[in-house]
Amino acid sequence: MAVILVTGMSGTGKSTTLNALSQRGYRVVDTDYGDWIEGIPRPDGGVEPQWREDLIEVLISEHERSGEPLFIAGTVWNQHRFYQRLDEIVLLSAPLEVLLERVAHRDTNTFGKSIEERDRIVADTVQVEPMLRASATVEMDTRKPLSDVVNQLAALAGPVQPRH
Repeated sequence: MAVILVTGMSGTGKSTTLNALSQRGYRVVDTDYGDWIEGIPRPDGGVEPQWREDLIEVLISEHERSGEPLFIAGTVWNQHRFYQRLDEIVLLSAPLEVLLERVAHRDTNTFGKSIEERDRIVADTVQVEPMLRASATVEMDTRKPLSDVVNQLAALAGPVQPRH
């Protein structure tokens, strides 16, 4: 049973990819939605998203027992605390210009519409993406067709297990 983290900057296609994997029958959790993330105050007055470690721990433990592949998507500062529990850490990537174009035109997520949020994407691509790349076991360029990215991820996870 594989537990695979799908991570990357805003606009790389994490949610789109997880949706396609879900349509193929895989168990997916996009931690951008639901109660998976909480904000912690930053010294500059902003808020830094982090996983609720208790919930992520339960999620991974359940799937370790189930034998079912699991894809978790997210990019948060404390994700490294779970790396030893993951079979793969997949970085989805694309050039900055592509990311900014995607977030400007997507209608599934409002993040990236304001100038401040776009500036954050630029800064995160410079500062955060290299750290994600250093810890990734696989990097996938999401400029290629979605079906290619999904096929690669499915190959990492193995076949879908029948649900009871």
